[in-house]
Amino acid sequence: MRPSTLASLAASAVYSTAQFVPAPSDLTATTGFLDIPVRYKQVPEGICELTPGVKSYSGYVDIEEQEHIFWWFFETRNGNASEAPLTVWINGGPGSSSMIGLFQEQGPCGVDFNGDIYYNPYAWNNVSNMLFIDHPAQVGFSYSVPVNAYVSSSGNIVELPNATCPEYADGACGTYSYPNASDTANSTAGAAPSMWRTLQGFFGAFPEYSRHEFNFATESYGGHYGPVFNEYLEEQNAKIACGDLTGAHEIKLSTLLIGNGWYDPLVQYAAYYNFTVFPGNTYDYFPFNSTIEDMMYNAMYGPGNCYDMTMDCYRTGLNDICSASDNFCANEVESILDNIATRDEYDIRELSTTGSPDPFPYNFFTAYLNTPKVQQAIGAYVNYSESSSTVGTAFGTTGDDDREDGTIEAVQALIKQGVYVVQYAGDADYNCNWLGGQVVSEMVEAPGFGSAGYENISTSDDIVHGQVKQSGNFAFVRIYESGHEVPFYQPVVALEMFERAIRQLDIATGLDGVWNGYKSVGTGESTFREGNATIQTQFLPLNATYNTTTNVPNPLVNGTVTKRSLFEREAKLAARNGVFKPGKRAGEMRRRFLKLGEQA
Repeated sequence: MRPSTLASLAASAVYSTAQFVPAPSDLTATTGFLDIPVRYKQVPEGICELTPGVKSYSGYVDIEEQEHIFWWFFETRNGNASEAPLTVWINGGPGSSSMIGLFQEQGPCGVDFNGDIYYNPYAWNNVSNMLFIDHPAQVGFSYSVPVNAYVSSSGNIVELPNATCPEYADGACGTYSYPNASDTANSTAGAAPSMWRTLQGFFGAFPEYSRHEFNFATESYGGHYGPVFNEYLEEQNAKIACGDLTGAHEIKLSTLLIGNGWYDPLVQYAAYYNFTVFPGNTYDYFPFNSTIEDMMYNAMYGPGNCYDMTMDCYRTGLNDICSASDNFCANEVESILDNIATRDEYDIRELSTTGSPDPFPYNFFTAYLNTPKVQQAIGAYVNYSESSSTVGTAFGTTGDDDREDGTIEAVQALIKQGVYVVQYAGDADYNCNWLGGQVVSEMVEAPGFGSAGYENISTSDDIVHGQVKQSGNFAFVRIYESGHEVPFYQPVVALEMFERAIRQLDIATGLDGVWNGYKSVGTGESTFREGNATIQTQFLPLNATYNTTTNVPNPLVNGTVTKRSLFEREAKLAARNGVFKPGKRAGEMRRRFLKLGEQA
């Protein structure tokens, strides 16, 4: 998914090894479509949703013998849940947990510095039933085979004979999913069938919330997942209509939303240079001197470098070539920002290093999810981690990150089939930045899009939070003063954009339907520039809070808190536990943690 912060993940590693997890004995067993087993329980009030009477369920869809997919469902806060639309949310990675979207972005609750949950007034279940899915297997709370184990100094999961933590494990014990790459997916195309089976299971088990039509929202690596998964779903629907799939039911996609997506690597690797050098970002922040700029340009466009290697991946489709290309581009192009400027890839306004991470969005939910109380309440089988090294490594072996693999073609097909597609992007994000996303939106070539204009988005707070370019059922949205996880930084416009999309209304005003030749009116380019007023020049403490009105951190009460020694220990445990930044090309983040662990 490519969100979150580098060392705030390290801070979560201590808690992910806190205890062995007893297998839950209170899950209700049922079956979904295709006779897929589903196990679930009702989550007690106060675990996340704080609205009285709003039900929440969690559990597993057992899509294969050793692939158990965790999900967490929330009824809508408003209206009759049995009549409300249903929206599926998944994070990206590959290997990132959808609990990130739930607790950091648009779920009913968040977790604060003290470990207490708080109410999110801008949760997307204000207007829709929400289903968060940890996908594929071994991501988040999903698992293949749960084992009692410890994480070795080299980062391997080593099984233990029983639920006792020996001295040599150095406290890194817990219940984990056995890291067998054959029990999960290693590519976007390979993951599509398991997502489809997960939906078949849930829709069949909960007909009261499922009317065979749904919305799909995702971000980051969701630029791959969203289009490809749902084009596969439409292909399955066609087979069902022809009578070729017995026991399966048609599940119709209505709306697809993708935040800061990773679609076409060739475009988006080049966009790292565009965002930092030329034409540059709209914050008037240029992180490199001319020597580094020249180095970045050569790494991208020099003979035999990133551009040529990616073209070779596209031409041959060979795993080794695509994997080598992605590693080169990641290390020599993308990572220059981390290595030289010590800026947060997910929000260029903030400073971030392993010892002093960007504290936004808040990462305290990882500790919360690893408390016995919460794990018992949701029926968890394993300890929680934000990202799976097994899945990240598996995708890395196929070079999936460096493949376009039909993502744009899939978007085109979905638009043609009548799906409302919204691509949105926070414009402070470097990782999947809006300049690359804008190019991709033009490559989609939706009917009439080329002659549409950028129009200001009107919202209930009377603040212009961004602009949209839209023609019919396709829209590209630029959100101002926002990092990678838009609902965290700009919750008002995120919620209202979401509601307009699932109601099939225009993004700019929410007053017009999109099916009768609608087209946004405005300038040919989005030219607004924030300037550098919100660029931060000091590292922030973990207990800093973000002000979504001023778009900067709230003033520090007691000055800067230093916790470097704590981070050194936690970073070492993170390296051992395979915990790393949950974003696109997660394997590269893991390598950095391993190097850090050797130093700590």
